[in-house]
Amino acid sequence: MKILIAGASGVVGTSAVEAFAREGWDVIALSRRTPEVSEDIEYQHLPVSLFDADECNTAIGAIDGISHVVFAALSEKPGLIDGWFDPAQMTVNLQMLQNCLNPILEKKGSLQHISLMQGTKAYGQHLHPMEIPARESSPRDPHENLYWLQEDWIKDKSAECGFDFTIFRPPMIFGSAYGAAMNIMPVLGAYGAICHEKRLPFGFPGGVQYVWEAMDSRLLARALVWASQAPQARGEHFNITNGDVFEWRNAWPVIAETLGLVAAEDTPREMHIFLPAHAKLWDEIVVKYGLRPVPMKDLLGESHYVADFCFAAGAEIAPTPAFMSTIKLRQAGFHDVIDTRESVRYWLSNFIDRKVIPSFS
Repeated sequence: MKILIAGASGVVGTSAVEAFAREGWDVIALSRRTPEVSEDIEYQHLPVSLFDADECNTAIGAIDGISHVVFAALSEKPGLIDGWFDPAQMTVNLQMLQNCLNPILEKKGSLQHISLMQGTKAYGQHLHPMEIPARESSPRDPHENLYWLQEDWIKDKSAECGFDFTIFRPPMIFGSAYGAAMNIMPVLGAYGAICHEKRLPFGFPGGVQYVWEAMDSRLLARALVWASQAPQARGEHFNITNGDVFEWRNAWPVIAETLGLVAAEDTPREMHIFLPAHAKLWDEIVVKYGLRPVPMKDLLGESHYVADFCFAAGAEIAPTPAFMSTIKLRQAGFHDVIDTRESVRYWLSNFIDRKVIPSFS
């Protein structure tokens, strides 16, 4: 089996590269940046921009025998949230998918399966209260969304060309990528480091208490491996979560302990303001603690905006919880789970070990 993983240096893609390679697949990692994976992982890196159709046709078209695709690439606008409502940005994401798949489909018959990423915006979380729990069998939420553009195109091409597809809907994802559109782990590390250096209390910076679900990228990667060959995954949508729920304040002692800090009382702050305002201090922290020379902007990507969203920063009234039923996935045969607190601990430790963020233990 030969799999192309698009967005291979991202939060989902990096874990997918590792998972498929460890299962013995021939892995082609497509991303502009080289994926940061374990040294024993064997894969081919294809440094291609999905924005460039000609580049994709040349590079992807030169590879024979691609049987599977994981499409984990995503383009977001600066500031993140506004782009969720921008039809032009939705079209950009559709074009990226088309640029990736068209060279493969031209070879006629090699492609067997593609896995596609969606999320809670499929249920309108960013627009209105979700049904509790959200179920895959619910009617399509009637709003413009990049998901619908990509899904409809994939369904048409699947019927035309004879390949299968699976669509996953995870909530907030934790993983190893920094500079990503949505990964809270480097935000927590930078916030903790700045609090430490300025002798500020390391308290939860968000608003009203709010219960969340989360997704470990390693668990999602295992589901992607499963779906690539499971007959019961063909043509299906699956909600997928870690399997538990959590609240940021209850997780805060674990976060503080992992970073070597002391958890304090709530200290409301907006990460999209607080962190860029301390970019120069972050540069000093990088030198002082021998970290990788990654500037604040490159560390965060757009993730400080999603952190404010997930922390309910400034909110006084709790939003309706965004809980998703995972019964369908379990009934289909995928049963893996992971404790979210241990997921947080693992990924913060991973960033520390890679010298992306400091530890004060």
